[in-house]
Amino acid sequence: MKNVLVLITDGFADWEASYVTAEINKQGTGYHVQTIAIDKEPKVSMGGLRVVPDHSLEDYPMSLEMLIIPGGTGWREEKNQQTKKLVDHCFENGIPVAAICDATTFLGIHGYLDDRKHTGNSLAYLKEGAPNYRGDEHYIERQSVSDGGLITANGTGALEFSRDILHKLGVLEGEKLQGWYDMFKNGFLKS
Repeated sequence: MKNVLVLITDGFADWEASYVTAEINKQGTGYHVQTIAIDKEPKVSMGGLRVVPDHSLEDYPMSLEMLIIPGGTGWREEKNQQTKKLVDHCFENGIPVAAICDATTFLGIHGYLDDRKHTGNSLAYLKEGAPNYRGDEHYIERQSVSDGGLITANGTGALEFSRDILHKLGVLEGEKLQGWYDMFKNGFLKS
């Protein structure tokens, strides 16, 4: 089984990775989804879900296929900045990183967006939250942007974010991927 880690903090936006983790973790995909946090203390999501992380920064599997980082209320807290070492490990080893909502601000704080195409909640929001951010020329105003080993999305782009991740991992492709996206975006019945 190939590992996909979801990096969580207290106040993580539980819905932002829910579509994609359900698809990745299905039997037959070859992937196994687990959670990681700064420590193994339970984390409580914005929706009130209490999650005990599978791994901490001290014991995560070095062999992983992707790191998914949901947004939430904790990304500007100093204690969560130590997750930079995990993100560094990913970028240094060619492991894709997917971040949504305020997790893109975390990436902006640490310079990961300065030289890669990306998006976020808005350019102004990103610049306000990450004063040292220098990626203006690479910012694209879209729901989700995929640039090689980096996928970013704004907080309303969970489906587009999921679609880009599923494509990157090869879980769904072509017409199957488009059908999946259309079903969740538009429903079985059109309004």
